[in-house]
Amino acid sequence: MKNVLRALKRCAVTGAIALAAVSLQPAGATAAPTPGSAGTQPVVGGTRAAQGEFPFMVRLSMGCGGSLYAKDIVLTAAHCVSGSGNNTSITATAGVVDLQSSSAIKVKSTKVLQAPGYNGSGKDWALIKLAKPINLPTLKIATSTAYNTGTFDIAGWGAAREGGAQQRYLLKAKVPFVSDASCKTSYADLIPGEELCAGLPQGGVDTCQGDSGGPMFRKDNAGAWVQVGIVSWGNGCARPNYPGVYTEVSTFASAIAQAAAGL
Repeated sequence: MKNVLRALKRCAVTGAIALAAVSLQPAGATAAPTPGSAGTQPVVGGTRAAQGEFPFMVRLSMGCGGSLYAKDIVLTAAHCVSGSGNNTSITATAGVVDLQSSSAIKVKSTKVLQAPGYNGSGKDWALIKLAKPINLPTLKIATSTAYNTGTFDIAGWGAAREGGAQQRYLLKAKVPFVSDASCKTSYADLIPGEELCAGLPQGGVDTCQGDSGGPMFRKDNAGAWVQVGIVSWGNGCARPNYPGVYTEVSTFASAIAQAAAGL
C-alpha cells in the first residue's frame, strides 16, 4: 500500500488543486496548512532571492510554484491541478520576487494538461497554457540524467517552516543530491527513474508547503540554468533523514515537449 505521504504532497492548500513548497525543503507528511498572511522570515533554511535572480519563477494562484517552460506555458506539478482541459481559473504571477509588487505580471490560464496516467504516485508534472506570453527568460529542462547530481538550487514562496505561512518574498536555498539507494531508506515507496531526492542528512533546508510544482535547478556545463526536478512531496519540511522528493524531469522530457506542442 502506498505511503500516506503521497496523499499530502507539499501543498499550501488541501484538495485536488494542491501545492508543494519550493522555498526550501519540506516534504509533506503532515496535513497541508491553510495559507496564511505572507511573512518575511527566511524559508526553511533559505534567504531572499534578488529581483531578477530567477526570472523564470512563477507563482500560481492555487498556492503552487512553477517555471516558465515557454513564454506562454508554465511547468508545475500534476498534484497542483485537478485534471486536463480548458481552465481559466488559474492566475500566474511572474517577474517579481515580492508578490505584492505593483510590477508583478499576472496572466490567466486557458488550458491545463495533467500528466497522462497520473494517479497520485509518480508522473507528477503538468503544463498550464497562458492567455498571453510573458516576456521573461524561460527555464530549459534536462533531457538526460547528466545533471542529476551535485548541488541544486530551490526557490519558492512556500512556508519557511513546517506548518508555517506562505511567503510574500521569493526565498532560495541549495540542497545536495541524495542517491536513490539512500533515499529509499527514508521512503520505501520512492519510484526511482520517476523521482529523485535532495536534502541534507541533518535537515534544516528544504522546500515546504506552498512550493509544490516549483523547479529544482542547477547550472549546466555552459553556465545556463537547467531544471532537473519539480517539487513533489516528502515527510514534513526539512526534517533530518527525510530529503525532499522531486519529479525527475529528464524522464518526462519527451512527454512534456510533446504535450507542450499540443497545447
